[in-house]
Amino acid sequence: MASSDISKLPLKEIPGDYGLPFFGAIKDRYDFHYNQGADAFFRTRMKNYQSTVFRTNVPPGPFNAPNSKVIVLVDAVSYPILFDNSKVDKENYFEGTFMSSTAFNGGYKVCGFLGTTDPKHSTLKGLFLSTLAKLHDKFIPIFISSISELFTSLEKELSEKGSSYFNPISDNLSFEFLFRLFCEGRSPTDTSLGTGGPKAVDKWVFFQLAPLISLGIKFVPNFLEDLVLHTFPLPYFPVKSDHQKLYNAFYNNMGSILDEAEKLGVKRDEACHNFVFLAGFNSYGGMKVFFPALIKWVGTAGLSLHSRLANEIRTTVKTEGGVTFAALEKMTLVKSVVYETLRMDPPVPFQTVKARKDIVITSHDASFLVKKDELIFGYQPLATRDPKVFKNPEEFNADRFVGDGEKLLKYVYWSNGKETDDPTVNDKQCPGKDLIVLLGRIFLVEFFLRYDTFEIEFGKLLLGSKVTFKSVTKATS
Repeated sequence: MASSDISKLPLKEIPGDYGLPFFGAIKDRYDFHYNQGADAFFRTRMKNYQSTVFRTNVPPGPFNAPNSKVIVLVDAVSYPILFDNSKVDKENYFEGTFMSSTAFNGGYKVCGFLGTTDPKHSTLKGLFLSTLAKLHDKFIPIFISSISELFTSLEKELSEKGSSYFNPISDNLSFEFLFRLFCEGRSPTDTSLGTGGPKAVDKWVFFQLAPLISLGIKFVPNFLEDLVLHTFPLPYFPVKSDHQKLYNAFYNNMGSILDEAEKLGVKRDEACHNFVFLAGFNSYGGMKVFFPALIKWVGTAGLSLHSRLANEIRTTVKTEGGVTFAALEKMTLVKSVVYETLRMDPPVPFQTVKARKDIVITSHDASFLVKKDELIFGYQPLATRDPKVFKNPEEFNADRFVGDGEKLLKYVYWSNGKETDDPTVNDKQCPGKDLIVLLGRIFLVEFFLRYDTFEIEFGKLLLGSKVTFKSVTKATS
């Protein structure tokens, strides 16, 4: 939309309300977790207000968050204001309107919660970006080595049980890769962590994200779950032991990275806590949602897509002489499938920012004035399924980003930024953005080098999709 067109859009009042003080936030929290569910919560309000920009309360509210009153964005045009750090501030906001205790990170406010104007933010994010750049040539070999265990476990379970629950073996792959990447190639199983790394991270992350999670246990009354999970922050002490084991394993095995941190003036323990958060919360947490989603969407697409992927992958690998960066770049269908998965199921669905000043937000058909210090909340699964941007937005289209479709990548926001942008020290875009996309592509490549097709069943989990393999057919060519 041209700037001249934007200036012609009418300036409207933002529809919606927050209800009664305190009780309005509680009512909306119950709608979000129990009466409607997250997706219906936002869709219903969008429909009621006939607007993709509206006011409401979002969880967790009292007494977990100081403010539950937000302006919600659910369209592709207004959404990028969340990334404009000259107009908005993300300090103390990572996934929601609350910040978990710094006790979960050694008493430090880690990079994810720092504002972009904080000098420490640019130092820490610069360390992340430079570390990933130095490890660039290790991405492919470490991931291919790590994924072999996944295939072994998958085939063993299918042989013994007739099915294989994908999520735990996917989690093992993710943690193995990330630990080996940052810890000079060492496997977590060769440290004091043993095989307990993924479960330790799961507990540590759950205690921080509990305000946004509903367990869905039928015999537990809603009011009881709400009281325990959503009303007050969960304490650190139940996960202290697990978190300390994680920290010790990383601290004892990532010496060269910590040496580099010291040269930048960052204390070793602070740097380590930041990398535990980057690896455990950001990266592992994202992969925990992403890989099952990838298998879910490719699995449900069926044999036709499987055959096309297998043909593109095997032909290109043969021509290029292996799984290389050059080979991966030539696999246009593989790339499109990964992007489409991230569009359909963004690993982080919520973004929260505070307006630095009075700003005007523009949707497809109107402009809205947001006052300084108001909270703006993005619900990404609706923004990346915007029907005015994407044709048949609720459908998985493997070819959506092939050819001219690449022009739509600027509307894929999973990384807290546009897919067409690269993270810098001055923004809040995920530093591992390109790595996650790369791993999704390698995952598909390694999978279809081994198998022709597969069948799955899927359902829902606390975070993301539950995927179970029912069969795999080994490659015949």
